[in-house]
Amino acid sequence: MTTITIKINERTKAGKTLKNLIEIFSKENKDIEIISDNESPYDPKFVAKVLDSHKNDKRVSIKADKLWENI
Repeated sequence: MTTITIKINERTKAGKTLKNLIEIFSKENKDIEIISDNESPYDPKFVAKVLDSHKNDKRVSIKADKLWENI
């Protein structure tokens, strides 16, 4: 079995067409499998924490040279 990684720009007509074609093949034929179809490479828990902290008005500013000391 061969694994191929493809980066598709879904904003283009060709990108949309290729993604739809791959999805159709993977549904009809079990020999083709979509391993990952993530829109974001980030962990959803991490994204939720970042978005939650953005809503919080209590922000802390840390200078870059003191970053590792404050972690």
